[in-house]
Amino acid sequence: MPLTIRPATLADLDALVTLERACFETDRLTRRQFRYMLTRARAQTLVADDQGGILGYLLLLFNKATASARIYSIAVAAAARGRGIGRALVLAAEEAAWKAERAYVRLEIRRDNQASRTLFERLGYHQFGVLSDYYEDHMEALRFEKTLTPDLKPELARVPFYEQTLDFTCGSSALMMAMKSLDPELLLDRQLELRIWREATTIFMTSGHGGCGPFGLALAASARGFAVEVYVNDRGVPLVDSVRSPDKKEVMRLVHEDMLAEVNRRDIPLVYDTLTLEALQARFEAGAVPLVLISSYRIYEEKFPHWVVVTGFDEHFVYVNDPYVDYENGETPSDSINMPIQQSEFRRMARYGRAGLQAVVLVARRDPEAEPRHG
Repeated sequence: MPLTIRPATLADLDALVTLERACFETDRLTRRQFRYMLTRARAQTLVADDQGGILGYLLLLFNKATASARIYSIAVAAAARGRGIGRALVLAAEEAAWKAERAYVRLEIRRDNQASRTLFERLGYHQFGVLSDYYEDHMEALRFEKTLTPDLKPELARVPFYEQTLDFTCGSSALMMAMKSLDPELLLDRQLELRIWREATTIFMTSGHGGCGPFGLALAASARGFAVEVYVNDRGVPLVDSVRSPDKKEVMRLVHEDMLAEVNRRDIPLVYDTLTLEALQARFEAGAVPLVLISSYRIYEEKFPHWVVVTGFDEHFVYVNDPYVDYENGETPSDSINMPIQQSEFRRMARYGRAGLQAVVLVARRDPEAEPRHG
């Protein structure tokens, strides 16, 4: 019978669960997960249907604000293998990704799954990383990617990835990535993550623990031997609008004034202006690694300030490492590494709050002859 690749519906739920159980012994999607993917997630499930039943499926995830899509799972019934069904599903997924204005497709493959590696390599995917202890049986995952337009993307191996371990440590985690890219010998661990957070925190945020401000991050980097510049577009207390309590506002003001005095004492360049995207790219290409404050709403639909580290540029996109991994929506660390964001979208998200706070911390080597001080 002729094979049809089509979007799955809830009527396919039983067949999808049956196929999943037949194809995988571990890391299976549950019935509840399939239902969520079919009804609520930013996803598309494609099925290969020969009118006699479903012979394969592919689950494609979309990040809200980035230009990448991710093949989360692909399966073909054992009796139907060798008919090109996997290839047809992947090509259909690439077409769906392109229609959704995604320029990249990523996925993870078990190191011991040679058949999948061969399939994707033949379709133009290249390996760009490894995730250790990724699957339930502790097998490594090889990370693959394909660019859907050949003129995109520079080399993006410059900035390593570190995942924040707490909800409030995005700033310290972003700074750790920037410092590691400049000093490969630097050890990234949770102790350093918390130490930098303590040094850089603004004490209070909307609720819970405080977050890192631009001055605090600059001071933490400077104390470890790096050259730093700070750009903010407002002379007021950064992020003070995040709290309502007058007492909290006063504490934030005092902390801000103390940090500002230390910034001046250390002769850290401070510019009260907006750093344009073109200037940001020029500074990056000159060797600085930018930390940029964004509003997380455009990515995660939650209103909180969030730090990312820029990893590259091309004609269409800004690439960032986001220390936050949205596991609740099926994402993995590979979704947070070198995230491609349309330049126009990046300009919109690189501001926070009603006042439109814009903050950039540029981290660079202070002196090629100097030994960085690790703390």
